Amino acid sequence: MDTAIIYATKHGCTEKCSQTLANELPANTQLFNLETSDIINIDNYEVIILGGSIHAGMVNKTLKKYIEKNLALLSDKKIGLFLCCMEENDKAIEQFNNAFPEKLRNRATAKGFFGGEFNFEKMNFIEKAIIKKIAHIEDSMSKINYQNIKTFATEMIK
Repeated sequence: MDTAIIYATKHGCTEKCSQTLANELPANTQLFNLETSDIINIDNYEVIILGGSIHAGMVNKTLKKYIEKNLALLSDKKIGLFLCCMEENDKAIEQFNNAFPEKLRNRATAKGFFGGEFNFEKMNFIEKAIIKKIAHIEDSMSKINYQNIKTFATEMIK
């Protein structure tokens, strides 16, 4: 099955996770970064995987707008949904539920929490200051969960 991974990334974590996921899926998988891809013809794909990251408690606006605009088309596809965030447990579930419409969540073949990163090298001064104050983190760190990515891929292939 032809698969499209459609994602939005701010500092690169979601892109990194999307590329890792694509490597776990069959060869006929295409990656689309909503920040750089203007037009994506999802009619060419049977499987659509949507992914985004959380910043200040909200999913990337570009992804949210894409989903709103294409909800009817997406509702006819095999769907996978993943989120990159530093939160865990109930807070991560809350962010996931706020990120993706119920209509897609209920139809999703796989739902994934891939962890996240604080990449200070790609943040501006204000972003760094906020992370340092709120998360009490002084340096870049990664909590990407590669096992969750692998499990997600297995669920999508079934």
